[in-house]
Amino acid sequence: MAADSDDTLPPQGRFTRFRKLAGLSAQLGAEVLKSGARRVVGQEQELLSKGMAEKLVATLGDLKGAAMKFGQAVSMDPDLMTPEVRQVLARLQNQAPAMGYETVARVVREELGAPPEALFREFSREPLAAASLGQVHRAVLEDGRAVVVKVQYPGVGDSLLGDLDNVGLMVKTVSKAHKRMDGTAYFQEMREEMLLELDYRREARQCQGFVRGVARLPDLKVPEVIESRTSGRVLTLELLEGLTLKDWVVTEPSAGERFRVARQLIRAIYGPFFCAGEIHADPHPGNFMVMKDGRLGLLDFGSIKRFSERFVDANRIMFVQAMNKEPMDVLRLSRQVGFTVDMPDAEAEGLIREMLAIVGRPMHQEAYDFATCDINRDMRRYVTQNAGSILKIRPPAEGVMFFRSTGGLMHNLKLIGARGDFRGVYMEVAGLLA
Repeated sequence: MAADSDDTLPPQGRFTRFRKLAGLSAQLGAEVLKSGARRVVGQEQELLSKGMAEKLVATLGDLKGAAMKFGQAVSMDPDLMTPEVRQVLARLQNQAPAMGYETVARVVREELGAPPEALFREFSREPLAAASLGQVHRAVLEDGRAVVVKVQYPGVGDSLLGDLDNVGLMVKTVSKAHKRMDGTAYFQEMREEMLLELDYRREARQCQGFVRGVARLPDLKVPEVIESRTSGRVLTLELLEGLTLKDWVVTEPSAGERFRVARQLIRAIYGPFFCAGEIHADPHPGNFMVMKDGRLGLLDFGSIKRFSERFVDANRIMFVQAMNKEPMDVLRLSRQVGFTVDMPDAEAEGLIREMLAIVGRPMHQEAYDFATCDINRDMRRYVTQNAGSILKIRPPAEGVMFFRSTGGLMHNLKLIGARGDFRGVYMEVAGLLA
């Protein structure tokens, strides 16, 4: 089959992709304006209809790459959409139009030197999951071990680069027009991290290295890498048995089970960060698996962010002091993290303390209910209300991936809806630093 004959592959060409997104944006904008007008006259109207959500999923799923990653991020926010619409958008978390098996076999042959039938005892022709950069197939090695094989979409690197160039142009334009809204450094950080995800050999090393971060957390599981079946565009990992978080939550687990998994998620994000200086920065619920043996499996290691010692050390100090309810010099520590402050110290300290109070609610209440958690919503509202001042407090570029991870954690914890002594859970994390 010719390389370009599979119409499930991401469309190529920066202009072609931009045109598709522009058309979708026009439809989306019209619907949001119509919704807003109806709200003004007192009619109940959702921000996004189910029909528009279906169009969004179809377009972003076809485009794959950065466009699909954006859709995944939107689908995680419970404050933006109704449950019905979020259920539609959630399909972007590990489902997309699958590329044909002939294309999959061609990529495997080009990368590993032989077709799937020669490299594996069994290889499913139907994908187990299809995501933003590649799709996953279940397989069995010659020695009987069950594995998953992630195969990258042909041409997705060019598609990703085109998407990022389009976004970069918008960032550059805004940054020139409004100096305080200069997001160049943050965009560059995201751009570099996303492009690195295209190298599956690097992802394999990241996966192997992440074992260090969870070494003291036996209730977490990182899959083994099968190096002999891994290359730049093919990654083979041990198969973890269970349900992804997004599939598990709809099974109506008990309150005890919800608390157990929520505890594991907190440990999975903060444990490796504080113990090894790295974090899983793509925390959508398709990337965590509730395993049959009770452990939490971690999936997709393309977006593991490693931080500078300064960033990690200062965050360790802030976290321990917060948990111990000790006096904290928040401004000095924020600057040590890498924040720059362009306003009077007293005003900046007040803003930072209020933001820490919002995000720290579960750390200071022995009984916290994530089902009614409004941390992300309240933080968004606070930042919007104080935008002029907060724009003068700028985090370091590496903070982008940290906030992406911890913000995603809050979304996942609300999705689980657990209630319990989460201060005790965070104290467990603090205990890892003793």
